[in-house]
Amino acid sequence: MNAPDLAPGLAPNPTATTLDRDPRRLAFEMNKLSKRLHRQVGQAIVDYNMIEAGDKVMVCLSGGKDSYALLDILLGLQKRAPVRFEIVAVNLDQKQPGFPDHVLPDYLRGLGVPFHIETQDTYSIVKRLVPEGNTMCSLCSRLRRGILYRVAGELGATKIALGHHRDDMVVTLLMNMFFGGRLKGMPPKLVSDDGRHTVIRPLAAVAETDLERWAVHRQFPIIPCTLCGSQDNLQRVQIRQMVRDWERQYPGRTDNMLHAMGHVTLSHLMDRRLFPFTTLAPTGTANPDGDKAFDEDDDCGPSPSASGSASVVQLQLDR
Repeated sequence: MNAPDLAPGLAPNPTATTLDRDPRRLAFEMNKLSKRLHRQVGQAIVDYNMIEAGDKVMVCLSGGKDSYALLDILLGLQKRAPVRFEIVAVNLDQKQPGFPDHVLPDYLRGLGVPFHIETQDTYSIVKRLVPEGNTMCSLCSRLRRGILYRVAGELGATKIALGHHRDDMVVTLLMNMFFGGRLKGMPPKLVSDDGRHTVIRPLAAVAETDLERWAVHRQFPIIPCTLCGSQDNLQRVQIRQMVRDWERQYPGRTDNMLHAMGHVTLSHLMDRRLFPFTTLAPTGTANPDGDKAFDEDDDCGPSPSASGSASVVQLQLDR
């Protein structure tokens, strides 16, 4: 459960270290960043009705930048929210070798936040059952999920908040497309596998680079993960780096992909279970949202470097 400081295989955002050369500029930029983060999280909560009056929100705190930021922003929103809700921070101590088990309790006591540390030796289970060199994420995630669901019930939590952000959502979509053959992403809100809990992702619209800068500014005591953080050959790491490269070359592309996940045209996909392709027939009535079958779409025209884009994608995946 303990996420690394930065995504494995990614270089830190240089802005985080260069801004502090000018204190006035740093203060200005961090104020802008704070407003953006709180606005994005607040809007996601409203759009998907994530938190309601009387909720007890269990924030899963791993020790990584994302979950620290999630807790930090929710605490800020709690102070001025129009509805009352509780927050309890929960950490799963997986008994990883060298894990500094004092860091999170000390940090949370300093904030005055109610918290619970759940100790379960899932590290030994994962290391014993997963052959050397194989991906540990799947088993580790299943074990964590079951434990967190149980803890949520014991604490009386009505919502379970996870620290997945915008880039996680887009990377998951691409992972499922490229390797799973499914158009499936990571939803901002869902009902848990056991049907008993509501899971929310308030950072759904937040860029990972913003979280990196916020973590440096807020000086979160980051705890690296010796499980997922040590696996730099994961397909997810490669896809994440590809998305970053795209964003660097074409700013705004990641936001566009996230936007697309919330604007689905079922009639222009291929799932017969969701759209009645087999019984489709002309109605004689014009449909303004219908297909312009022979028109070129100006928004999807080739870019100057489009001729090499396919090979770039393939090279990224083959790394």
